[in-house]
Amino acid sequence: MTLRRTSRSRKGSSPAPLPVGDEKVRRVRSMFDAIAPRYDLLNRLMTFGLDRGWRRAAVEALGLPPGSSVLDVACGTGDFCRELEAGGLRASGFDNSGGMLFRARTDAPLVQADALSLPVGESVADGITCGFALRNVADLERLFSEFSRVLRVGGRIALLEVAEPRLGIVRAFHRLYFHRVVPLIGGLLSDKDAYRYLPRSTAYLPPGPEILSMLERAGFGECRIRLIGLGAAQIITGSRR
Repeated sequence: MTLRRTSRSRKGSSPAPLPVGDEKVRRVRSMFDAIAPRYDLLNRLMTFGLDRGWRRAAVEALGLPPGSSVLDVACGTGDFCRELEAGGLRASGFDNSGGMLFRARTDAPLVQADALSLPVGESVADGITCGFALRNVADLERLFSEFSRVLRVGGRIALLEVAEPRLGIVRAFHRLYFHRVVPLIGGLLSDKDAYRYLPRSTAYLPPGPEILSMLERAGFGECRIRLIGLGAAQIITGSRR
């Protein structure tokens, strides 16, 4: 997952490259530092508050008993950590953006760290969550391998990510909203370049079957993708073999 992806420029005349490798890591970290002050507000506005229910559904999809240890990777301001703790789970958060961690609202322990090199030992966690961040890492296969490393055998993952609806009219509305309205709102209330980038960053996401194959190669079984929110989001689950 280190190939350079492209997206058409605003005039459509030439492809504008999306960052890869170390450049991507630096730009994503800087972007989230910049948008941290209004990140939660914009999430609620742009998803009409549905993102909270999506996180609860992901926590339920973990299927872990109370007291289980769960690492929330790319924890941002702590939304997932709060849902995990509300479900009786022991959450720890990791994020590469100091700005996001500074704005976090959770009692869970938080650590600034690269998702591809988590500062924890092998086989220490019962579960992992990750919200809307798969497309922001430099190497998706390395991320899944890192998840496999830190999870105990039988440990569970529940990864929440954007998706594209399959139904024609819903898909058309979603494309208009996600690629036109979201950047407009983001530009008015926060950083316009960041909210132009976020819809474009879906180009980093492989198709569902490829994601499932990556997880299986990384040591996961029972891998599934469930579409939610009329197909606008997906929950990816699996168990460490």
